[in-house]
Amino acid sequence: MIIGAHTIVYATDPEAARAFFRDVLGLPHVDAGHDWLIFRSPPAELAVHPAEGSGSGRLELYLMCDDLPATMAELTAKGVEFTSGVSEQRWGLLTSLRVPGAGEIGLYEPRHPTAYDIAEP
Repeated sequence: MIIGAHTIVYATDPEAARAFFRDVLGLPHVDAGHDWLIFRSPPAELAVHPAEGSGSGRLELYLMCDDLPATMAELTAKGVEFTSGVSEQRWGLLTSLRVPGAGEIGLYEPRHPTAYDIAEP
């Protein structure tokens, strides 16, 4: 039985990335030993999109919010660097932000039906 999903962020500076998720985003966590932090993710959903070309697929991480401008203002006040402007997609408002020591992730306000809040049968 599937009980959850475990997302891994590979970072060239894991301490900076962990501090970002802990101190900036405020994600609750446990210490698995020796400052190896495992964070509780926000409620999640998984979508499968067609891959372009004949190569293998890829995986991406997007955080979701209910008010993108307000979330961006809150994160900007905490020193978060946004790496793109806001674009309006048919499925929501989208931007990207830098995770120190770990690259970029997406942040968006969905305008599509969401699955993260579906009650289990």
